[in-house]
Amino acid sequence: MTSHRLIALLAGLALAAPAVAHSETLPVVQTDTGSVRGALTEGVASWKGIPFAAPPIGALRWRAPQPASPWTGVRDATAYAHDCMQLPFPSDAAPLGTQPAEDCLYANVWKPAAAAAKLPVIVWIYGGGFVNGGASPPTYAGAALARQGVVFVSFNYRVGRFGTFALPQLTKANADGGRLGNYGIMDQIAALQWVRRNVARFGGDPANVTIIGESAGGRSVHALVTSPLASGLFAKAIVMSGGDAAVEPGKPLAAAEQIGMTFAKTHGIDPTAPDALAKLRALSADQVTDGLSLIELFQPKPGPATYGGPFTDGTVVVDTRQAYTTGRFAKVPMLIGATSADMGGKTGGMIAGARDISAMLAEAGVPVWGYRFSYVATSIGKPGAQHATDIPFFLDTAAIKYGAATTPADVAVAKTISRAIVTFARTGTPNGAGLPVWPRYTRANDMIMDFGADGKADAHRDPWGAEIDAGRTAAAAPAK
Repeated sequence: MTSHRLIALLAGLALAAPAVAHSETLPVVQTDTGSVRGALTEGVASWKGIPFAAPPIGALRWRAPQPASPWTGVRDATAYAHDCMQLPFPSDAAPLGTQPAEDCLYANVWKPAAAAAKLPVIVWIYGGGFVNGGASPPTYAGAALARQGVVFVSFNYRVGRFGTFALPQLTKANADGGRLGNYGIMDQIAALQWVRRNVARFGGDPANVTIIGESAGGRSVHALVTSPLASGLFAKAIVMSGGDAAVEPGKPLAAAEQIGMTFAKTHGIDPTAPDALAKLRALSADQVTDGLSLIELFQPKPGPATYGGPFTDGTVVVDTRQAYTTGRFAKVPMLIGATSADMGGKTGGMIAGARDISAMLAEAGVPVWGYRFSYVATSIGKPGAQHATDIPFFLDTAAIKYGAATTPADVAVAKTISRAIVTFARTGTPNGAGLPVWPRYTRANDMIMDFGADGKADAHRDPWGAEIDAGRTAAAAPAK
């Protein structure tokens, strides 16, 4: 071999070597719309910011999610895409990690790098009152659960007036075949459809998907379990502080349309004019948000409502409680519970509601396991597990949430709960080797798993049962 040829060969090998290393470091997966290159960190492969639908902007504002456009080449998927448009609020327990924008329909995936195919899949649905929230907060990251042997998926869905909006002109146009108003729930269904089509490419089992959500995410789980459009997209469900699944009476679509018309008027737009919808779509994202956040939900502005939240449209979102009582829902195994100092107290919609729904579903033959989360992170230093404080323990991200203040007790509680969640996702029961025995819930036994203030998980009859029942009876009694 001549010296020139040897030099050329060595140069070629030098150029090829980094390419091989780069390929090993940044895993590439071919989705149904194009290839994505992720990252590999401490034994977990991740892909972030993968489009699962087209950007809902311009003429697609207030439309059902449309298919994402295919792309050529390899798309970088190492950072979160925008969370959905909203006004963040300073006291949020899970602050967003991105700048919110309307172009926000993206999914994120984590998996153990060396795992075999057909792993159980856990899909996270964030809360935030349907006006705040996103997939980017570090507390919602999926690496910790992925290390326990699952594929973890999170995604964004539209919130606020982008996620729920109705107008007579939208109803008349009926551009999406009866899917009206509840665009955020439509996004959730589209994301689950994306999971069904693509998760096997990431090593997950599309026939073994567990959905889990907290607060508005828990309410979303109830909506998905009962929505005909979500049928067959998941095999198990976990409801964290999702309320009692009750719905407002009346004519939901008409009421939602009235709210939309009121909002139009606040921007000087005649809602009956032929160009009303075009003018509303021409408003900036900030104008549509118009200061709406969780703070405004609890301290509403004076005057008629300009935002109403998800409503029963009969196609996307049905009357959830009626569906449960009549048996028209996905009869999948479920975990249901709330925190010990949840909103509304012992007899409120979170704690009493979880118990009520657990009993109702158990009587319908659904395997249900009830829980109460009573543990408080050591660094908080005061009693009572507040709303949403269970999230970093269920997702095994307590060390991320509490940082240097994390204690061995915090870590131990997170490991116990997250192992039960992973076991449930794998087998359909939260019981397994090394885990505390968690009995199925029935109205008669009233047994819940209490993740106690002392850090121990103990199954026992609900000690608040009689008080909850008395509160329900008092609330139902006619006024004298």
